[in-house]
Amino acid sequence: MDDLETRELRYFVAVAEELHFGRAAERLGIAQPPLSRAISRIEQRLGVRLLSRDRRGVALTDAGRVLLREAAAALDAVTAATRRTRRAGDPQRPLVLVSKSGASHELLRSLLDAVTDEPGAAPVEVSLCEIGEQARLLRDGRADVALMHRPFDDLAGFDTADLHVEGQVAILPAGHPLAARERLTLAEIRDVPDLPLARWPRLDGSYPDGPGPEVRSQSQLAQLVALGRTLLVIPASSRAWQWPDHVAVPVVDAPEVTTVLAWPPNSRSPAVAALVRAAAGLGDTTPSPTQRGGRGHGTEGPEPAVSR
Repeated sequence: MDDLETRELRYFVAVAEELHFGRAAERLGIAQPPLSRAISRIEQRLGVRLLSRDRRGVALTDAGRVLLREAAAALDAVTAATRRTRRAGDPQRPLVLVSKSGASHELLRSLLDAVTDEPGAAPVEVSLCEIGEQARLLRDGRADVALMHRPFDDLAGFDTADLHVEGQVAILPAGHPLAARERLTLAEIRDVPDLPLARWPRLDGSYPDGPGPEVRSQSQLAQLVALGRTLLVIPASSRAWQWPDHVAVPVVDAPEVTTVLAWPPNSRSPAVAALVRAAAGLGDTTPSPTQRGGRGHGTEGPEPAVSR
């Protein structure tokens, strides 16, 4: 029988991520010799080498990289099943909706208002996260539904409902010459010598090459823009996160962004169904800054930009 137990998968993931048996053993709270024997038994049962070991250290083989990816997904699924089962046994539990902090603020507020009128609706607990974290929170069972954004967020494997399509704006330091423009193009902002585009993490966590700063959080990004160190391009509805030191200018040829409601596939939750019905009833009514004809200031958080 070649099936692996969750304990074995956790052992392998620890070694594969640490690439050091001693650190992996310490992380797992076990001694190193039993961990080494466990990895050897996994390799024997699968009939493949998962790790190459020499005097330079430990490295993953091609087979090891596949198992790391698959094992991480399997362990997430087990954790999610446990969390969802426990929460399903609590009839008083709220529905957890996760969103990037500040993202789609008007739409989120409308959705929360609308869901209270739906049969089977549960109280909604809003959980705010940083860039690109919604998919992980959905997959590991800490969230039931999420507001996400196509094409930037990882929607693989989720059921989705489109809510709103909009253009994008550039967020610039208020004193920069480009901030006085009524509109901009991607070509005009792509290579500004004194104001490089912020670099957002890709879906795998890596960053594209470029002179702009690597950004991880909205507070970091807001301050860098205010200091005149970077600019960014974000969905138009997210411009409300601006500080008084920022200006939003429509980018007329930036790709459109679709806000979607996402949830795990094959969900049978009446509360999730009620939220989806409420979302469907909203329609695409949130105006963008280009429709409103101007710029604005506020407190909402950033979204991934075209520089990703």
